[in-house]
Amino acid sequence: MTASGPASANYRLTPLGPEDREDLFAHLGDPETVAFMDIAPMPDLAAAEVMIAWAGGLSASGGVWWAMRDRDGRFVGTAGIVIGDRTRGSRGEVSYNVVRPRWRTGIMAEVLPLVLDHGFHILGLHRIEAMVTPGNLASAALLERFGFRLEGTLRDHGFWKGRFWDQQLYARLLGDRAP
Repeated sequence: MTASGPASANYRLTPLGPEDREDLFAHLGDPETVAFMDIAPMPDLAAAEVMIAWAGGLSASGGVWWAMRDRDGRFVGTAGIVIGDRTRGSRGEVSYNVVRPRWRTGIMAEVLPLVLDHGFHILGLHRIEAMVTPGNLASAALLERFGFRLEGTLRDHGFWKGRFWDQQLYARLLGDRAP
């Protein structure tokens, strides 16, 4: 772990900050990138500033949201855990996104174990969940590769982009192992 956050051989996680404003806007302003996400494309730099402020406030609840950087320091996406319920379940929700030019290049295969280790061993979670919009096959496959189990489909679970969306609930427990 570096002073800023966990690191692997090729990636490091750093606090999402003002220096990420333009990269975050370019990334989450892309309609293809947010197609399966519960947000519309970012309309402007002010929206990136709002997300950076949100990420900074997560520590008050024990959560964390990072910028993912390659070994050259380039922004390649974001990842983190939002704490769901500490008192009745010790659970959090993992989420991640990768810049489109780097999709399917193995970034999350290297970064997800760092995020899970942080959630289970630093944040002390017992259960980590992930919500996947049906059709996001890459995300579902990644989660299954790292020991998450599909627990069911939550019908019309969320409302965004003008309509209701189903969500597939994946979860991994502290004692679960990747296959």
